[in-house]
Amino acid sequence: MSSESRERHALVVGSTGIAGQALCEELVGQGWSVTGVSRRSPAPTPGVESLMVDLTDQEAVRSALGGLTPTHVFFTVWMRMPTEAENIAVNSGMVRDVLAQVAPTGNLRHVALMTGLKHYLGPFEAYAQGATRDTPFHEEEPRLDLPNFYYAQEDEMWASAEQHGFSWSVHRSHTVIGYAVGNAMNMGMTLAAQSALCKDLGMPFIFPGSEAQWNGVTDMTDADLLARQMVWASDTEGLPSQAYNTANGDVFRWRWMWPRIAELLGVEPEGYDTAPRPLEQQMAGMEDAWADLAAREGLAEADLSRVASWWHSDADLNRPMECFTDMARSRKHGFMEASVTLDSFAALFDRLRRERIIP
Repeated sequence: MSSESRERHALVVGSTGIAGQALCEELVGQGWSVTGVSRRSPAPTPGVESLMVDLTDQEAVRSALGGLTPTHVFFTVWMRMPTEAENIAVNSGMVRDVLAQVAPTGNLRHVALMTGLKHYLGPFEAYAQGATRDTPFHEEEPRLDLPNFYYAQEDEMWASAEQHGFSWSVHRSHTVIGYAVGNAMNMGMTLAAQSALCKDLGMPFIFPGSEAQWNGVTDMTDADLLARQMVWASDTEGLPSQAYNTANGDVFRWRWMWPRIAELLGVEPEGYDTAPRPLEQQMAGMEDAWADLAAREGLAEADLSRVASWWHSDADLNRPMECFTDMARSRKHGFMEASVTLDSFAALFDRLRRERIIP
């Protein structure tokens, strides 16, 4: 049973990111009152009240959020730091400081926290090294015996929930496909930028990843699907507070997907061949080439670093094992939606053309 008849005020923390933008659009479309929090720019979604706050500054958080009484909080933000110890301090601190302002009001009903598959694979410093969980990943598997900022974020949320009595959900997504210029983890836009440069310079569209990723089974997460699951978990009465894997529901191998993405982007594909060929090497020094392309084609963003995140796509596509999740838990509780990953890529590429991000 939904609580549609009650007032719903969402605080979206990270409203300019891939997940945050999709979430704002979903919430506004459902008639919620929405306040978006971001660091440098207002939320691009019409109907969202924007607050620009440095979430690493405790006093700034207190000043900006003091007096807000949201019914729901959605965390879709994180900040990458040089070490996992710093990741833990900064990212758990953001959760703690936001909840310290809005939870004591007594108005807060639910907090939804977006994390990811590093829960099963380990943090950046030990990513996919040593012991990991078997695929498909299941939500009930215990934490790895490694420091991990996802775990620290969960701990802060749980402590606040115990003190203030709100319900919660964790959403473990896998490589989100969605639109967000300037986002640090954006494979769809990265591959689109790679293809545009390859087409312009007469280069093949080369798969950058490992043999394990080329031949193994994987899945991905559409940003709109993630948004719908987060809203469902937040606004469906009677659900237990727990974690949910969040993936499209289909699985694929990159040896199947790569030529189809190339066809969508109009480039000549080249697959895995004896060793990985990372994008950070393939695309090194392409900043001027992108700026020239942007000027000639009238593109909206001439700064390549705001369109492509080579390091992130290299990390995802160079995992030494297959990587996909089990979706039975959310289906058991009533979330039956799914997306076709190839369609998610196609929709993103069409939007990037409309918005003049790629030619």
